[in-house]
Amino acid sequence: MRLPVPRPRSLAGQLFAMQAVLIAVVVAGYALFTYVSDRSQAEEAAGRQATAVARSVADSPSVREAIRTSDPSASLQPYAVAVVRDTDVDFVTIMDPRGIRWTHPDPRQIGLPFQGHTAPALRGRTFTETYTGTLGPSVRAVTPVRDGDRIVGLVSAGIRVEEISQRVRGQLTALLGVAAGALGLGAIGTYVINARLRRHTHGMNATELSHMHDYHQAALHAVREGLLMLDGQYRVALINDGGRELLGVAPEEDVVGRPVAELGLPAPLTGALLASQPRVDEVHLTADRVLVVNTSPVSGGQRRGSVVTLRDVTELQSLMGELDSERGFTQALRSQAHEAANRLHTVVSLIELGRAEEAVDFATAELELAQALTDQVVAAVSEPVLAALLLGKTAQANERGVELVVSPDSRLDDGLLPDTLPARDLVTILGNLIDNAVDAAQGGVRPRVTVTALTEDGSELVLRVSDTGPGVDPDHAEAVFQRGFTTKPSGPGGRGLGLALVRQAVGRHGGSLSVTSAEGGGARFEVRLPLRAAVADGAVVRGPGRPGGDA
Repeated sequence: MRLPVPRPRSLAGQLFAMQAVLIAVVVAGYALFTYVSDRSQAEEAAGRQATAVARSVADSPSVREAIRTSDPSASLQPYAVAVVRDTDVDFVTIMDPRGIRWTHPDPRQIGLPFQGHTAPALRGRTFTETYTGTLGPSVRAVTPVRDGDRIVGLVSAGIRVEEISQRVRGQLTALLGVAAGALGLGAIGTYVINARLRRHTHGMNATELSHMHDYHQAALHAVREGLLMLDGQYRVALINDGGRELLGVAPEEDVVGRPVAELGLPAPLTGALLASQPRVDEVHLTADRVLVVNTSPVSGGQRRGSVVTLRDVTELQSLMGELDSERGFTQALRSQAHEAANRLHTVVSLIELGRAEEAVDFATAELELAQALTDQVVAAVSEPVLAALLLGKTAQANERGVELVVSPDSRLDDGLLPDTLPARDLVTILGNLIDNAVDAAQGGVRPRVTVTALTEDGSELVLRVSDTGPGVDPDHAEAVFQRGFTTKPSGPGGRGLGLALVRQAVGRHGGSLSVTSAEGGGARFEVRLPLRAAVADGAVVRGPGRPGGDA
């Protein structure tokens, strides 16, 4: 049976152990330092105390008088015992200059030589030393007894080292109590701090945190979708490479810590990022991209920020526009096929009735009408993409009861458009303008949409789309180009994006976009695109039109 491999200690546990050991080492070191320091101070204090007692005894007149007698011990021994009792020293020894004791705590030692040094005292100097005598190691002071200029005796007072150690041990006991209390408080504080850290790190150890950081960084750089994290004050906390690219933030620009409002994003997109409520699959436009934005708040008891994901659907939006056009073409072709079947049945019926000439005239008239329309479009606009778009939109408009005509002023030869102006952008611009005009004109008395496509001085491509609808309210002249704006009673529901995409495509190529009133009423949209250079400026919107219209 395999024994379970012990899981490495969490980061919080490691920090707790390290801090507990550190506190213990600091407290133990301080206790040792204090013990040594207190012992040294205690020995110094004992030396000063012994010196004071020795000098007091040596300066006593009774001591000098006793030394002059024939038996100094008789008077000095009781005196020395009293001094020991009253001054808290362990011994007071009075001796003659040769070192022969006159007094001693042990009377049996009287008359024997003093164990210690006396030479400095014989030279008239008081000194202290630590020496092992009959009572054991002691700190002692030795001073001379003077009678006039003569040294008639010596006095030594001392305190045993054992007694000093007992004093220090008492202080050390109190110190250890304080140290234990400090260690306990430090351990409790460390435990509380590390318990909080454990909650923040979810109990993971340093290796797991390191791996998570590596995976986090790898995921941020690998994900092509944009990821933006905002803190509780709506400042950028994190942005990945995809987010920088989609929002137009330069790689070298440091935006972490900056408020979202200072990033220079379009107002609707900034509003979505600053919203407190989650946003789900909202479509927003930047200068050159169509983005799907999702926001979600970071879970927690208070607002900690939000996570924003960005998806680039620019290509998808263009493909959807083309798909819508293809769907319209398909519907138009289906209707035309139905009409062709009806006409074919009419021709067959005329032949069966013996009216062959009328059948030929009927069939020829239909072919000439279709060919005339094709010839008109191709003669005015020979650029294949725009010609195909106009033919399809004409059939589609006819199915909706709107007449779409190409202005006689139109003239756009094949090969004039530069590579910097791709056909997909032209389809986006002209296709959305025509769809918008057809919607506006539909339902009128004589619904009509007029399209003009030409070049001016070979430097600009001019596209004009006019309709017979109600026009554009002057108050909405700027708003019609904003994403989500619509005057249709059905509400947004996917509307309000066409003219915004037109403005984006025009701005991407450094062109201008304007809306004015058409001559016969309705609105006229005009797009001017440079043919020599495409500069990524914003589209310039000029002029209000007449009331009404639709975006």
